[in-house]
Amino acid sequence: MRNSNSIMVFLLLAILSLRKPNSLACNEKEKQALLRFKQALTDPANRLSSWSLTKDCCRWAGVRCDNVSGRVFELHLGNPYNPFAFRFKSGPALGGEISPALLELEHLNFLNLSLNDFGGTPIPSFLGSMRSLRYLDLWGASFGGLIPHQLGNLSSLRHLYLGGNSGLYVDNFSWISLLSSLESLGMTWIDLHRDVHWLDSVSLLASLSELFLPNCQLNNMISSLGYVNFTSLTVLYLPSNNFNHNMPSWLFNLSSLQSLDLGDNSLQGQIPSTISNLQNLHYLNLSVNMLTGQIPESSGQLKHLTLVSLFSNSLCGPIPSRLGNLSSLSQLYLHQNKLDGSIPSSLGNLSSLSYLYLHSNKLNGTVPRNLGLLSNLVTLYIANNSIEGTVSEVHFAKLSNLKYLDASLTSVVFNVSHNWIPPFQLKYLLVGFCKMGPRFPLWLQTQRSLQNLELREAGIVDTAPKWFWKWASHIQIINLAYNQISGDLSQVLLNSTIFSVDSNCFTGQLPHLSPNVVALRMANNSLSGQISSFLCQKMNGRSKLEILDIPYNALSGELPHCLLHWQSLTHLNLGSNNLSGKIPELIGSLFSLKALHLHNNSFSGGIPLSLRNCTFLGLIDFGGNKLTGTIPSWIGERTHLMVLRLRSNEFFGDIPPQICRLSSLMVLALADNRLSGFIPKCLKNISAMATSPSPINDKFNALTYHINYIPYREGLLISIPYREGLLLVIKGRESNYDSILPLVRIVDLSSNNLSGGIPSEISSLFGLQSLNLSRNNLMGRIPEKIGVIRYLECLDLSNNHLSGEIPQSIINLTFLSHLDLSYNNFSGRIPSSTQLQSFDALDFIGNPELCGAPLLKNCTENEDPNPSDENGDGFERSWFYIGMATGFIVSFWGVCGALLCKRAWRHAYFKFLDNINDRVYLATVLKLSWLRYHFRRYRISLRCPRSCKQERMEERGSGES
Repeated sequence: MRNSNSIMVFLLLAILSLRKPNSLACNEKEKQALLRFKQALTDPANRLSSWSLTKDCCRWAGVRCDNVSGRVFELHLGNPYNPFAFRFKSGPALGGEISPALLELEHLNFLNLSLNDFGGTPIPSFLGSMRSLRYLDLWGASFGGLIPHQLGNLSSLRHLYLGGNSGLYVDNFSWISLLSSLESLGMTWIDLHRDVHWLDSVSLLASLSELFLPNCQLNNMISSLGYVNFTSLTVLYLPSNNFNHNMPSWLFNLSSLQSLDLGDNSLQGQIPSTISNLQNLHYLNLSVNMLTGQIPESSGQLKHLTLVSLFSNSLCGPIPSRLGNLSSLSQLYLHQNKLDGSIPSSLGNLSSLSYLYLHSNKLNGTVPRNLGLLSNLVTLYIANNSIEGTVSEVHFAKLSNLKYLDASLTSVVFNVSHNWIPPFQLKYLLVGFCKMGPRFPLWLQTQRSLQNLELREAGIVDTAPKWFWKWASHIQIINLAYNQISGDLSQVLLNSTIFSVDSNCFTGQLPHLSPNVVALRMANNSLSGQISSFLCQKMNGRSKLEILDIPYNALSGELPHCLLHWQSLTHLNLGSNNLSGKIPELIGSLFSLKALHLHNNSFSGGIPLSLRNCTFLGLIDFGGNKLTGTIPSWIGERTHLMVLRLRSNEFFGDIPPQICRLSSLMVLALADNRLSGFIPKCLKNISAMATSPSPINDKFNALTYHINYIPYREGLLISIPYREGLLLVIKGRESNYDSILPLVRIVDLSSNNLSGGIPSEISSLFGLQSLNLSRNNLMGRIPEKIGVIRYLECLDLSNNHLSGEIPQSIINLTFLSHLDLSYNNFSGRIPSSTQLQSFDALDFIGNPELCGAPLLKNCTENEDPNPSDENGDGFERSWFYIGMATGFIVSFWGVCGALLCKRAWRHAYFKFLDNINDRVYLATVLKLSWLRYHFRRYRISLRCPRSCKQERMEERGSGES
């Protein structure tokens, strides 16, 4: 009996051992809980379609059950699509609400909801009651609000990832110290700045080995305890915060640390020598800080360091030679600092070095020869330094793995033999501004994997060899600009995505293109022939050409109907050629156009109406042609227009007020036409000129464009910037503006027949840098508030009929470097300021009534319209005269008005005047009689002798007696 029972037990165990994993059905209670959880979610991509009553929940997508008990212990519901990968298609993310039904999964220890979209809702606080959780991943799931303190109850939790949710914040981080089993913590983009003692709380986690806190708005890394107990920490990532202090000493006591990232934190001071304590360090990133001094020599003791990143700091001094002692160093990033001195030759001892980034510093000297011993080197970037000297075959002797070489913007001279066969196969060769010539480098044909070739301004004076064009068809980016390379391109077929040979000596007709070409730049060569031969060429497939930039050649003919075949064009530059005829109406069919240059040709007729169909048009340059007619009012509909250049044509009529609707307009150049009428007052509505000059952030911005392409055999999207250029007349000379064009703000209406005055509203254009209204028929005064245009650098109002005084506010134009007010009717004193008196007298000539420096004519007191205005006397005198006149008027009408209104007063007043008149008359008559009597006696006394006088006196005396 016992034997039979034993046999049965043995058979039962054998059967159980043969059962497949997950063969036990899941718990019914948990199955119902999962269905309620699903019901609260939104699932646009139907990812949870397998979650049904008819199927075992242990076989549902994302559900893991215990093999023995059948209880659910893992939920893998993270979005399988990476939103940061190229060609990501949105839609598979889960959303809705997280149901409390999860609490019924008592054995759940793994929950992953990452990269879903919960619409900014808070993290459910009930998750803190799931005591079995060991792994919780909510990374990038669009949660928001306060992180619940209840998560501190998850005492079994080992991995917590809440990062990637920029709407989350923490008010008090002390709850994190309760997670005594935590090994990995990720809080990327979570706002932690409210708790200044975050470090003290985190340092209590004795089991913590990985800490990720990038971009958490932290402002200090100093512990209030004076020390940090990170005994198990191996990875510490704290980039993109704002520590703004010296590196704390506790960092260099973390002997177990393997990866340290403190980039972009405004760290100050020097790198301490105690960094040598980090003997296990593999990765070090101190980039984008304000560190100073030299890299400490003791860093050479970090035997296991595999990556150092110190770029974009303010490090000064030379690279220490002790770096050569880091025998295990694999990646060294020191770029974008202020390091000086030469490249240490000891770097050639780093036999494991794969990536060496030294570009954008102040390094000088020569390239050490023993860098050629680095057989594992993949990337060598030494660009944008003051490095010079010769590079020969010795420098590349053992660089068999080299794929990326960037020595551009240096003075390095490549001196290799004509038949040199390099040991490497490059992908990128960027040696612009280095000396590669004068002969064309033949060793290039050995590079079969090259994708990007830049030989800009490399001193090549040679004919492009025949093999080059077939070899170049496999290269995506070719830049040979600013050399003296020659050759006939008539029979060449181009296949590169981006091809640039600006400023060379190529001849013949334009080359043939394959549909793969996106950008073709061939300005300033000697290309000739009919433009129709190029535009009407046949190609196998639809063209992808976006940029056609071929000005400054000798192309001729009219624009053909074949222009319709180039629908992908966004930037078209045919300026400075010999093209003629009318601008065809069909040009408006290029709906993607953002920039159109047809300047300096012989086009006639008017601006085609069809251009109003090009709704993205941001630049129109038709200057230097024979165009006529009026400027069309529909131009005001092109709200993205930033540049309108129509100078040197034969346009007539008024400037249409619709131009004022162009809020993004930065360049208005209508000079040298036959325009008449008034300057529109509404120019103040052009908001781009009414603010400080800065690049306009607009996706339709035509001035800065990016050419996107995907390198062969690589999935990364590469973007190459393309900048528009423009010929502008500023400060009396014509110059080409390209890289700084987005910062230019000008209005040029010179050499027309404009009349009327300068509208005072033009003072609202605070960001204007150049204002040229010369050679018109303008009258009136300069606006009094001209001085508020504080960025104005050029002001030309010459050869008009302007009059009055030069406004005092002009002295506020502190950026003014070009001023011409000559040949007007200005009068008075030139305002006094150091700046105005520094201009030449010729800038004020032709104004006879103008005086003061820099003119030789001095101002007298009479000529001075306001000699004491500066002391306020003129102001007081004006009020004195106003008060005197007012007193006279009030007194006069106070008396006369009373007499007119009161008859009795009037009679009494005139009776009083009559009496006064009688008295004055009587007194006058008596006085005159008295004077006449005495005058007569005086005359008699002069005629009579003395005896006669005595007789007269005696007679008078006897008579009186």
